[in-house]
Amino acid sequence: MKATALAIPEVMLLEPKVFGDDRGFFFESFNQAKFEAAIGRPVNFVQDNHSRSVKNVLRGLHYQIQQAQGKLVRVIQGEVFDVAVDIRKASPTFGQWVGELLSAENKRQLWVPEGFAHGFVVLSETAEFVYKTTDYYASAHERCIAWNDPTLAITWPIDSTPALSDKDSAGSSFIEAEVF
Repeated sequence: MKATALAIPEVMLLEPKVFGDDRGFFFESFNQAKFEAAIGRPVNFVQDNHSRSVKNVLRGLHYQIQQAQGKLVRVIQGEVFDVAVDIRKASPTFGQWVGELLSAENKRQLWVPEGFAHGFVVLSETAEFVYKTTDYYASAHERCIAWNDPTLAITWPIDSTPALSDKDSAGSSFIEAEVF
C-alpha cells in the first residue's frame, strides 16, 4: 500500500497494490497493521457503512461534535469527488480543505481523521461508497456545514446545483459551525 499525506498532512490518500490479469484483479482492501503504520497511530474501527447514490448527489459536509468519527472511505462502484475540511480550531490548517477523486477503478481510499467535516459528490451515473468509522453514529451529535460555504470555497467539480437531503440543505455556515 502506498500512503501519501495530502496538503493537510493528517488526511492520507491510500493506494493499494493491485494484482491483475485476464481473470480480473485482487487487492488487500484493509490491513490493520499496514493502515496504522501509514497513519502513525493505532485506530479501532467500530462500524462499517455503505451508501448508494445517483449522479450529482452531494452528501455532506458531515461530522459529529462529540463521538467524533475518523473515517476510512472508498468507492466500490462509480466515482466521487471526496472532501475533508479541517475544523480543529488549534490546527494550522483550520478551515482548509482537500479533495480527491475516488473510484472503483482507481481503488484509492481516503483517511479522514477525527476533527474533520467530510462530504462527497457523485460524478458517475451511480456510486457505491463504503467506509469504516472509529466511533458509532450518534444523531444527537451530528452536525452539517453547508457544501457551498463561501468561507471554505470548495471547488466541487460540478456545473449545476447538486441534489441534497433536507439535512444537507440546512447546513450551517462555517463561521457559525460548532468546531473542535
